[in-house]
Amino acid sequence: MTSDTDTDETWENLIENFKPRLRELISVNRVLDYIDFMKPAQKEQIRQKARTDGDIAAADLLINVVITKPHNTGWFNVFVDALLNSGCVHAADYMQGNLPEPEVEAENDYCVLLIRLLSPSLVKMKTQEVCVHCLAQELINPEDSERITAEIRNNGSISGARELLSIIVRGRPGWFSKFLQILRETEHKHLYELTGGSPDCEKQDEKLSSLKGEPTGSPAAAESPEYMEINKFCLSDPLLCITDGANPAAAARGPESNDIVLRDYQEEVARPALEGKNIIICLPTGSGKTRVAVYITKKHLDGRRAEGQSGKVVVLVNKIPLVEQHYSAEFLPFLRSSYKVERVSGDSQLKISFTEIVKKNDVIICTAQILENYLERSNSGEDEGVNLSDLTLIVIDECHHTQKGGVYNHIMMRYLKQKHKNRRLMKEQKEPVPLPQILGLTASPGVGGATKMEKAEEHILRICANLDASKIMTRSLGEHKKEPRKITLTVEDRKADPFGDVIKKIMNAIHAHADLSPTCDLGSQNYEQWVVQKERIAATEENQKVRVCADHLRQYSEGLNLSNTIRMRDAFGFLKKYHEEELKRKTSPDDDQNIKITVTERFLFNLFEENKEELQRLADIPQYENDSLSKLRGKILQEFSSREEARGIIFTKTRRSAIALSQWIQENPKFADIGVKAAYVIGGGDQSVVKPMTSAEQKDVLKKFGNGDINLLIATTVAEEGLDIPACNFVIRYGLVTNEIAMIQAKGRGRAEDSSYTLVEVKNSGVVEKECVNEYRTKMMDKAIDKIRALNQADYDKRIIEFQFQAIMEEKVRMTKKKQKDMNENPSEVKFSCRGCSKHVCTGEDIQIIENMHRVNVTTQFSELFIRRENAALQERLLDYETNELIACKDCGQKWGSMMVHRGIECPCLHVKNFVVTFNGKKISKCTKWSELAVRFSAFDYAEHANRVVDSSDDEETA
Repeated sequence: MTSDTDTDETWENLIENFKPRLRELISVNRVLDYIDFMKPAQKEQIRQKARTDGDIAAADLLINVVITKPHNTGWFNVFVDALLNSGCVHAADYMQGNLPEPEVEAENDYCVLLIRLLSPSLVKMKTQEVCVHCLAQELINPEDSERITAEIRNNGSISGARELLSIIVRGRPGWFSKFLQILRETEHKHLYELTGGSPDCEKQDEKLSSLKGEPTGSPAAAESPEYMEINKFCLSDPLLCITDGANPAAAARGPESNDIVLRDYQEEVARPALEGKNIIICLPTGSGKTRVAVYITKKHLDGRRAEGQSGKVVVLVNKIPLVEQHYSAEFLPFLRSSYKVERVSGDSQLKISFTEIVKKNDVIICTAQILENYLERSNSGEDEGVNLSDLTLIVIDECHHTQKGGVYNHIMMRYLKQKHKNRRLMKEQKEPVPLPQILGLTASPGVGGATKMEKAEEHILRICANLDASKIMTRSLGEHKKEPRKITLTVEDRKADPFGDVIKKIMNAIHAHADLSPTCDLGSQNYEQWVVQKERIAATEENQKVRVCADHLRQYSEGLNLSNTIRMRDAFGFLKKYHEEELKRKTSPDDDQNIKITVTERFLFNLFEENKEELQRLADIPQYENDSLSKLRGKILQEFSSREEARGIIFTKTRRSAIALSQWIQENPKFADIGVKAAYVIGGGDQSVVKPMTSAEQKDVLKKFGNGDINLLIATTVAEEGLDIPACNFVIRYGLVTNEIAMIQAKGRGRAEDSSYTLVEVKNSGVVEKECVNEYRTKMMDKAIDKIRALNQADYDKRIIEFQFQAIMEEKVRMTKKKQKDMNENPSEVKFSCRGCSKHVCTGEDIQIIENMHRVNVTTQFSELFIRRENAALQERLLDYETNELIACKDCGQKWGSMMVHRGIECPCLHVKNFVVTFNGKKISKCTKWSELAVRFSAFDYAEHANRVVDSSDDEETA
């Protein structure tokens, strides 16, 4: 008597033997409806696989689950019944031993191959009409008909045709002749003849016969043009791909340079651009915007080449890592066989020969600032630059940044001015200056802080106007849409917070010392703004007692916030380091200079010393840790223990918290036990007191994250936008919510199947409320885009032209005001005093400017006012200057700037934020950037200063 185990093994072997057939014949979602021995979580996993990777991959997973032990009683009969009840009768035939004759099976395989070969033409059928006839001929059932009709309604006729074809090729042998007859009856004469329905189809029959002589997986078949064509369509649409991995050599080579296949929605949004129109493509993160741009670029260059003209495409990005990403992952692989592709960024030596790079290449990927610099060079005539007329297509990535003040907008303002000059030239019957086509890419234009629909529309229309877009193209992704599951984790207040209480006690002691009376909660955002304002006012009033107290209060407020975000020991470490740095600032590096410590400064140093041990003791008691960290710990553990291969990103607000969270995870053995490998990625700018990451460091971390060496990335907002991180299956925003654009970008990082998006609340962050506002604004944005797309073209064009004229006039007014300021404001009227002790330092006449960027003071008088300190964070090596030391006030130790070495000469470089600026006798309370001070400083005279340095050194040698 055969045991149940032996019978189960027989059924398992049967399914395993026919697995290649079952994979191509099973309709996964319908079969799952009739299987009752699977757990709901397993079913959902398989359905998700179907949504993201198609039926074949999902069928593979389904079969693996079905044959996995242990089995329920009668499992095989349930599986066969599920195939029959779901309409997969041909698959059920194989399971029940009703096998077709080999000749019939082979003929059916060739018919399937033929449909795949001809699918690019067949999908242009009148799908709805063909669907009705297929239902009547029982090639499809009523449920199939509903699915096809829904696909037509949601994603268009072509997508519906793909769905129809994918269903009929799964039918029992004999479907092909019925389908051929339907094509004839529905007057698809061309398709009927193409598919073999005419005496004139001998050539097509020969194609079919030539394939019959070789097995599907043979080298000869794999190398045939027909097979390669089939392989191409398999890659483009998994729903039609039946034979899996038949040509592994081709797969290993990666994408062919001229084989760019778009999905239906991608083709639709690209269409106006292929006609030469300026457009914005608005598609969600992960939906292939860049691939569409590559496709448009290739068609643009191909078209110009066919007309005997050269094409020149510049792809603009707003972050340095994106240059290499777009170059290596998108444009180079698809275009290198036909066109020259190069990339240039601020990190690249090639930027100094950008004009030549543009001349010698067809496609140039670069940061926007480089193009703007060379457009300005050409405009000013100071050097050979680049003209807009040299280019034929500009692709602008993350084009929602094309707004006032942004570098994208500076470039497009040049474009709009020339466009309107061209109108005048044409009226005068003169030759207009050629301008490039514009293609903008974005996942979200945002609403610009709008609270009403009218303002949201206006914001989006202004971006369209700035980009001279004739249309904004967007599309529902249908079955391709990947929307992550959203989870919000709220936190409870600590039952006790002795660590925070000690910090607040210190802050209140400082308030009393400086006679300050805050009206808001300590550590809140309002408190932070209040402290900053007090520091600025005190600096301008030369009230050093309040100024230095306000500076310390700001650090304690930050420490309080850190204790609500990261470990208390990290918050304590931050405060300890700050005080060590402040004490170091009051010590001369050579011990020969007595730096003054005021009564208030001594009070503040002693206050921290008195409480330091207590803070350190409390920081090491785990029960007092914040609940946000506990929620984050639970979420990370859940993601990594419930997924086979978890990979995620945690977004956090500050560089300091990103580094601290990374250390916390690396030091926790529980995370290591479940395979968490964490690293952080932060920005490259130097505005923060935390040392920035170099571009090379960012690339290294992202590369490791891409190949799996790192599976958890802790990032600031630098990773929200643009950077291609496709493998994430969970995203956590940890106490960080900015605007609706950032929310959409962050959600879009989770591109893998069954991805989740979690918001973890942090005390005083208000993230839950902000997230609700952003969701409302996202819906408002979608409605605004729909309303704009519904405008008739004449009304749309009229509004665009109005906004363009307004932008041009505003730019003229701004430039006029700037010129007037530059001409009227005399450097001698500007005075600089030390922010730390109010000592007069210099006037604007003493300051010179290097390369329109670095403000230096090389006077002898100034050299006697400062001391030097080492600063490892500033040890950079740039093209023709270097910085490796800080300069600070000799009297109070206040940092003033850095010591540059410019072409062999030491030049003290000033940072304006470290001074109180007086202009025309009036102190300016806020001046953090030199650009805010509209004064034209004299250019640095290198020859004169070098001569003075040489003379000085000669005098020293002879002395």
